[in-house]
Amino acid sequence: MKWFLSSLLAISILGLLTAPREKPYAKMEEICDNALDDDMDGLIDLNDPDCDCPLYEPSSLIPNPSFEEQECCPNTRSRLDCATGWIQASEATTDFLHTCDWMGWSGLEPPLPFPDGEGVAGFRNGRFSGQDAQTNWKEYMGACLLSPLKARNTYRFEFYIGYTYENNSPTTQLVFFGAYSCDSLPFGLNNPNHGCPTNGNGKGWVALDSVEIGGVESWEIKSVTLYPREDIHAIAIGPSCPPFYTEYETYYFLDKLVLADEIEFQYKINASGSPCGDDYTLSVPPIFSTDYQWYKNGIALVGETGNELKVQYGEGDYVVRIDGDGSCQVTPPFIFRYPSTFEYPNVTICENESYQLGDRELTEPGVYTEVLTASNGCDSTVVLELRVQGVSPDTIQASIFDGEAYQLGPFTYDQPGEYEANFQSVFGCDSTVFLQLNFLEVYAPNAFSPNNDGINDFFNIQGGGELESIIRLEVFDRWGNMIYRGEGLSPGLNEGWNGRVNGEPAGVGVYVYHARLQLTDGTEKKLNGSFLLIK
Repeated sequence: MKWFLSSLLAISILGLLTAPREKPYAKMEEICDNALDDDMDGLIDLNDPDCDCPLYEPSSLIPNPSFEEQECCPNTRSRLDCATGWIQASEATTDFLHTCDWMGWSGLEPPLPFPDGEGVAGFRNGRFSGQDAQTNWKEYMGACLLSPLKARNTYRFEFYIGYTYENNSPTTQLVFFGAYSCDSLPFGLNNPNHGCPTNGNGKGWVALDSVEIGGVESWEIKSVTLYPREDIHAIAIGPSCPPFYTEYETYYFLDKLVLADEIEFQYKINASGSPCGDDYTLSVPPIFSTDYQWYKNGIALVGETGNELKVQYGEGDYVVRIDGDGSCQVTPPFIFRYPSTFEYPNVTICENESYQLGDRELTEPGVYTEVLTASNGCDSTVVLELRVQGVSPDTIQASIFDGEAYQLGPFTYDQPGEYEANFQSVFGCDSTVFLQLNFLEVYAPNAFSPNNDGINDFFNIQGGGELESIIRLEVFDRWGNMIYRGEGLSPGLNEGWNGRVNGEPAGVGVYVYHARLQLTDGTEKKLNGSFLLIK
């Protein structure tokens, strides 16, 4: 009997040791709107791949909107035909730039990187030919739409516009033209000065809307709203119709051209109210039969299920998940940061006066910083430069070009020397100023001979110790074409223009230069003139 019980106990223990054990818990699925790590993988809500929702972006009715699809690699100007789906709309030819080879005109370089991908388009509004400005030379790019714009529907056209140098991308109007038939492309055949699509018989073209453009070495996003009165099947994009005159070669760039029904842009988060106030609100437009869930940094804000959100959760990246028809989409993130305001006032007071900055009463000249912190997280930083102007004389050292004048209060000086000026300043303080005025020892040669003999082989600005560098040197031929552009040059004759254009020796003759100079005292000067190229 004892043996039987012992054997039974042994069998029972063995069975317990060998029987399959149940896991202490079963793996759970991630719930995407409860701010919890349900599947215990260290990732919560939208940060977990289980909760993946596609980012909503409007689908453009313009083919190849970012110029990424190619028929060929452009190796020179006027190759818009290399961009799939695009049509050279005007006889004045538009350019296609791509990182595979041709990256634009020398002296009209695009800002980098491109907004979307490796290709962009470039166009002019007017140009120089010989000594004449062709004010009606206008370049347009065109396309037949993937689907027509329906009459009396509202559409939005959003795009990136790029600018080159300050003088080459002046303020002008960019116009979005529409045609009732794709047969309207191209227009103005054999006439590069035809101008905009609506000139002449127009061939069914209408101007749908326009927007002001202009800037310096940057990209910015622009948009217009379109409300066509008839169905539009083709588009042309380029400058406005009036003749445009400038002394410089104009140039602009286009990328990521998104044309879609206005409702497709409504999935972006908009803000209203002051970001430093209690009324600051994020919202998306209400859409029928749609569920909303707000997230901060990918984690659900439990209970925030309306189309509006009062920003009471601090700084972060906010998105909305929009559920409807069995699918979900996530808006692009709205990045919220409390703004910090910076002010840099320059204040001048007279002797025996004071200036109040916060809790401090200032009487001595200097630079003072005061940080004003608000309870809502919005700081205001004031960096004040205080100047004290009084009866004690100031000494000014200045330099001018021969032929220029130096203005000191109501007095004008055009010759080197030492001067004493007594006057009341604009701040109401009695002031005595000692002026030490000199002529700048800066000049440009009136001739040079680029024949590789080691003497005068380069044209450049020269000067004494006051000239620190040549910020920019531009050389133009007698027809006004810029043939050289140098930046950040050192003064002297060992660098600058070597007398060649596109690798070939330039002809003997008179050339014009424009120079922008950096002086050692921190000021900038402009110097213009002409010189003779000899052999």
